[in-house]
Amino acid sequence: MNQKTLALTCGLVAASIWGGMYVVSKVVLEVIPPFALLTIRLALGALTLGAAIIFRKTQTAFTRAEFQRSFLVGIVGYGVSLGFQFTGTKLSTASNGSLITSATPVFVLLFAFFLLREKITMRQTFALTIATIGVLAVIDPRTAELSPALFTGNILLFFAGLTWALYSTLVRKVAQHMDLLASSAVMLLGGIPSSALFGLYEIHTQGIGTITAGVVGGILFLGVISTAIAMFMWNYAFARLPASTASLTFFAQPVVGSLLGWFFLSEKITPLFLVGGVLIGLGIFIATRER
Repeated sequence: MNQKTLALTCGLVAASIWGGMYVVSKVVLEVIPPFALLTIRLALGALTLGAAIIFRKTQTAFTRAEFQRSFLVGIVGYGVSLGFQFTGTKLSTASNGSLITSATPVFVLLFAFFLLREKITMRQTFALTIATIGVLAVIDPRTAELSPALFTGNILLFFAGLTWALYSTLVRKVAQHMDLLASSAVMLLGGIPSSALFGLYEIHTQGIGTITAGVVGGILFLGVISTAIAMFMWNYAFARLPASTASLTFFAQPVVGSLLGWFFLSEKITPLFLVGGVLIGLGIFIATRER
């Protein structure tokens, strides 16, 4: 497997893991408040990557400047963006969240142009257009709610997508020439201060439910699989691929989420969903054909 294919696969696997984590999150969030759970996820993720760094055969120098840059990027992605996502979803709806954050690859294209000087080509634009039409077919905008009462939540979700795009673009900017494993671990640490602050407030005001073996298993899945492994894979995709190409793998998330909803919750798979899945795949294929 060449580097380009490996990076593309990593991005798709990461987005697929996130698309499938909502069933687990729903169970765990009934016991642990959102920001408290996010803090645990980030800490477990950082510890997992830290253990991988310790036990790997070769060690790479990681300077204080690299630590600082990675930590700041982590604040953007895990402190700011996920904070917007959590509060936005709470004040809006999950369907609105899926629809609004589907604009993330568009924001990546723009950030990549201004921050990385990546050219916006006709092929990229066409691939993004095709894939975006596909994800809209998968999500089905008719399920969105445009009530004025949800306005604040929708705005926060918009900024969640915007800041995640900024984070992803910054990963490519800072991580191409440093130890990606160490950098990814430090990025996870960058989200802990703000999430811990809100998490402590949640625990003080809401408390924590009964911790069962199933909840512990869910926490381990969210911390190790969907945080440590998936986040590292996402970072690898952006470090090795043009940002505009890597961003299209984001669209695997709603597809996998819908498929799992069909498999576990007996939700219907419509012909529109199938068409959307094909268009997303076509968009990614077109983008990766560009040299």
